Amino acid sequence: MLCTPGNVRDPYDVLGVARSAGEAELKTAFRKLAAIHHPDKNPDDPNAGQRFKEINQAYQILSDPQKRAAFDRYGEAAFRPGAAAQPDFDFPGIEDLFGDLLGAFGFRGGGGDRGAIKKTLELTFEEAAHGCQKEIKYERVDACARCQGGGGEPGSRSETCAGCGGRGKVRFQQALFPIPVERPCSRCRGSGRIPTAPCIGCQGSGLAKATRRLEIEVPAGIEAGSVQTVDGGGNRVRPDRPPGPLELLVEVEEHAFFRRVGDDVVCKVPISFSQAVLGGEVEVPTLEGSVRLRVPPTTQVGAVLRLRGKGIPHRVRSGHGDQLVEVTIQVPSQLSERARELLTELGQELGDDVQPQEASFMEKLRGLFG
Repeated sequence: MLCTPGNVRDPYDVLGVARSAGEAELKTAFRKLAAIHHPDKNPDDPNAGQRFKEINQAYQILSDPQKRAAFDRYGEAAFRPGAAAQPDFDFPGIEDLFGDLLGAFGFRGGGGDRGAIKKTLELTFEEAAHGCQKEIKYERVDACARCQGGGGEPGSRSETCAGCGGRGKVRFQQALFPIPVERPCSRCRGSGRIPTAPCIGCQGSGLAKATRRLEIEVPAGIEAGSVQTVDGGGNRVRPDRPPGPLELLVEVEEHAFFRRVGDDVVCKVPISFSQAVLGGEVEVPTLEGSVRLRVPPTTQVGAVLRLRGKGIPHRVRSGHGDQLVEVTIQVPSQLSERARELLTELGQELGDDVQPQEASFMEKLRGLFG
């Protein structure tokens, strides 16, 4: 089960959100807390791993509509094994129960994302834009390498399970659901056999923690907040079941020069006063290297110039977004006597004539103080 008895806090309290919190609010709270308490960022804190696990667990409950509804109705008991319907096996949790009922009617897919691992995948701005391969290292629960998931010490014999008579399945009937349902025997975990000598590597559970290295192919143009899912990359909750998914929440570092708006890249470039008035060319950095950008004459402060196709690759169609260059005018901090004389002459030559933008501003001032 997702939760273990006696070790579950209210997920709303863990994430610090109201019971009416929506998906966006949950994701924001989770990302904020995960960034603070991630074990990699707290190497000297032995409790960081447990806090991160609790935050991850709370988000798994509240981000899944079925789990959230179950918690809202039953509280912690929704994820805690209850009294057994028969003494030979544990009574299933709500997720197992509904999954088995769906299976009895010919449907599949019950059980949700049990065994899922959620991790953060940190990318630079360039890695997210161009795509890349990232190696991640993490721990997961998998079949014990010593006993290959069988639960018995290598070379030991096994005997028929008394709980299911060797069938590997048990039948139960709950008063709330009068339809008899079969599920794997929890005593032998569906194998029908029980080893006489438990494996010393996993204490007979068939499961053990293992470190895994994985190469992730990150597609070009991936956005912050998106989730990369690796099927079979998560925990194995039972030796006879496949592992759950590995879910990687993408975080993109802020860039010192660029920012992203959709598939466009936005940046600010300073130009001189003479370039703004007379026009010219400036060198502009892009994701693919520097290019020359033509600045038209009489360019105004805040004007946006476009470099077509120099942005982020589109995810659902061919081509790229654009790079939008916002112009700022650089005013010199020091002037020579000659420069001061020339600017004075220029001011006298221009007189009080103003451009349309300044004229509009002057009209607003007259309306305010007139």
